[in-house]
Amino acid sequence: MTRAATRTGTTARPLFLATILLGTVLQPLNSSMIAVALVSIRTEFDAGAAASWLVSGLYITTAVAAPAMGRLADLVGARRVYLAGMTLVGLASAATPFVPGLGWLIAIRVLLGVGTAAQYPAAVALLRADTDRRGGSATGTLGLLAVSGQVTVALGPSLGGVLVGAFGWQAVFLANLPMVALGSALALRALPPGRAHPGGHLLRRLDIPGMAAFTVAMTALMALLLSLTTGVRWWLLPVFLAALAALVWRELRAAEPFLDLRALAGNTALTGTYLRVGLTYTAFYLIFYGLPQWLEQGRRLDVTLTGLVMLPLAAFGAATVLAATRLERRRGPRPLLIVGSAALLLGGLLLAGPLHSGTALWLLVAVSALLGLPNGFNNVGNQTEMFRAADRRSVGAASGLYRTSQYIGANLAAAVLELTFAGPPSDPGLHRMGLVVAAASAVLLTAAILNRRR
Repeated sequence: MTRAATRTGTTARPLFLATILLGTVLQPLNSSMIAVALVSIRTEFDAGAAASWLVSGLYITTAVAAPAMGRLADLVGARRVYLAGMTLVGLASAATPFVPGLGWLIAIRVLLGVGTAAQYPAAVALLRADTDRRGGSATGTLGLLAVSGQVTVALGPSLGGVLVGAFGWQAVFLANLPMVALGSALALRALPPGRAHPGGHLLRRLDIPGMAAFTVAMTALMALLLSLTTGVRWWLLPVFLAALAALVWRELRAAEPFLDLRALAGNTALTGTYLRVGLTYTAFYLIFYGLPQWLEQGRRLDVTLTGLVMLPLAAFGAATVLAATRLERRRGPRPLLIVGSAALLLGGLLLAGPLHSGTALWLLVAVSALLGLPNGFNNVGNQTEMFRAADRRSVGAASGLYRTSQYIGANLAAAVLELTFAGPPSDPGLHRMGLVVAAASAVLLTAAILNRRR
């Protein structure tokens, strides 16, 4: 055993956990802080709707890049990919004050998407190796990953508001630099070097044609979903279908496919997890994006009060992770998914019926807390299912596809939200949104009850 591995297994284990947690929060932090900087960016660059690509560009890039980064982690070592991602985030963030226009800033967000996409699959690959070496369960650490992600998303806008108010919009990019410096230093000390998989030229083993077809297919799909809110770009549909056909043709013939479609077809536990994650995050982001809009424009709350009403959603989501982690250790992930889906169904029904523009503030806070309850159970349950179902030799690529499922759900939620609100957020729009959440939750609950696989 190497010296680094020995340290990670004993006295340096807190550093190991801190390192992978620090890396995985970069993506949710960068996706949420930008929300409060968009107005300032639009003003400085005299930009209109094009500024929204600062948000969607990161989502699309992360969805496409995460499996590629995971595949790299499997082939060349997760520690190297972790450090390479940190380096890319640092370089892109440092270049922000010098951008001459919005296009360059969008390009920086794309680079940030690639860099932050490396952290989660690398962290899961490192965790798999650590669990195999030490024995025991990874549930506790998976719970920490879930908590850190949720807390970061919840606190991102508040932190971004402070930074933008004090230093300008550039601060939400420059805030990455101290985190990159600390994360890189911790990685060099606490992460075991690992071993690259032997055999073959790296470019050949990466399956570049398969990656290219996947990139085109996912980009076309995500852009098509986003276009549902502004005018459907139907020409993207044949592009997506053609790229998907090329992807299937290539992956069924490649010696080492980027996406092992035969393995995915045979591993119904893993494929089912991806489908469940996509639907779960569609429901989650409908609530996360839709409820604040209704609180401000339908319920007529000011921004500060809206933030306070939404706070229990984030707080309960983080708190339930602890209960979910303990329950998973005793009963496995299935009860978590049942509890999470049932609570999400109840929350969707409340949004679909009792709430209206005259609802008392205390009841809104109570509903917000209830809507936070499913998050911890669903996150821990889904991450544990993915971790158990993935082949240990390709867990990086598997966790990258997990991220892709999340962001497909996020973009689908953005499109569905526009269709359900059909204009300014109102009581009927909220009720329609609640019905969609309830319908998705009912499907998830039924699937969890019927799935008796350990």
